[in-house]
Amino acid sequence: MTSGQQPKEENRRRGILTVSGFAHFVHDGFTDTIYVLLPLWASGFGLSHAQVGLLKACMSVGLAGLQVPAGYLAERYGERTILILGTALTGLAFLSMALANGIMGLAVLLFIAGVGASTQHPLASALVSKGFENNRRRAALGTYNFCGDLGKVVMPAVVASIAALYGWQQGSAALGLLGLAAALVLYTTLLRMGAGNRPDADPKVGDERASPSEGWGIHDRQGFLTLAAISMIDSACRFAFLTFVPFVLIEKGAATEAVGFSLALVFAGGAAGKLICGLVAERLGILRTVVLTELVTTVLILGVLAVPLSGAMILLPVVGVALNGTSSVLYGTVGDFVHSDRQARAFGLFYTFGTGAGVVSPFLFGLFSDAWGLDAAVKAIATLVLLILPLCLVLRPSLRAAATQE
Repeated sequence: MTSGQQPKEENRRRGILTVSGFAHFVHDGFTDTIYVLLPLWASGFGLSHAQVGLLKACMSVGLAGLQVPAGYLAERYGERTILILGTALTGLAFLSMALANGIMGLAVLLFIAGVGASTQHPLASALVSKGFENNRRRAALGTYNFCGDLGKVVMPAVVASIAALYGWQQGSAALGLLGLAAALVLYTTLLRMGAGNRPDADPKVGDERASPSEGWGIHDRQGFLTLAAISMIDSACRFAFLTFVPFVLIEKGAATEAVGFSLALVFAGGAAGKLICGLVAERLGILRTVVLTELVTTVLILGVLAVPLSGAMILLPVVGVALNGTSSVLYGTVGDFVHSDRQARAFGLFYTFGTGAGVVSPFLFGLFSDAWGLDAAVKAIATLVLLILPLCLVLRPSLRAAATQE
């Protein structure tokens, strides 16, 4: 690459990261705003905790089941086309939810929203990972993940405000319109940059496409599967905690309309956690940081149960920091275990493992809560977090091997 091409290529990388971060902002806002809407639906339609968990599972099924197919489709049609269609589909689903009049309609539309949202994580992650393949990949993916957490802070708070003033139907409709607008933005910006093209139209593929990797392209199977197992436990606990912490706060006396603000505190802590845990990892190392975040997560979840409402609200941002610590520290390693031409497919598989755990955990913990009480269910979530600790020992050799190859 000549000196004149370097600034142009760097600008293209930054553009891809910006657009991918925007997609992450919108889609994570979509998927996490549901935690604001669930208590409102429960109140409006008289739902049990198991039914609340089932609604969350409907969206998670769409998210988990379509991420691998999204990766395959991207290899055929390009990341850009599939990502735009998915964003538009999710927007239409949330727009239609404003007309839902019962649990069945919500369940179907949440599944459709999950199908559309399934395109974002594998495809946007692959765009960033390939764009920064030989240059600051972990930092780029960290920035991309940080943008997603900003979406978790902003969009649930906005929708909660709209719902408090005008009703949850208007909040859902506003979310849907934002999704349609985001699809248009993604189309124009990605097309202008020539990013996410069909493989046979991408001038950068060349020789790499002539001899593609076989299968999933995973060259460190143990590292990839261990990382996926950690993601599964982390996602199961995070999805379940976020589903039921609003009900914990309501039992402590919080108004239903205040749940959006409380979740915004968790998500704000999560956004800060992306930066804080990265700095801690530089000093302590990746695995020590993961062990620390999991221990702190368990203690803080139990603390939220033990203290009154005012104390719980103070703890929630710190819970967010620890709750996001594991994923933020480890996600950047996925690309190190996979060949370049299979990034979208492998990221789809990785996120499917994590989201798949999120499919069943809210429903199972909802059943647990209905049978033994909400406090017991949240304590079980806190205990499950600790299963990540022994997996850190299994992951250690793969992380060392990846570090020597950089």
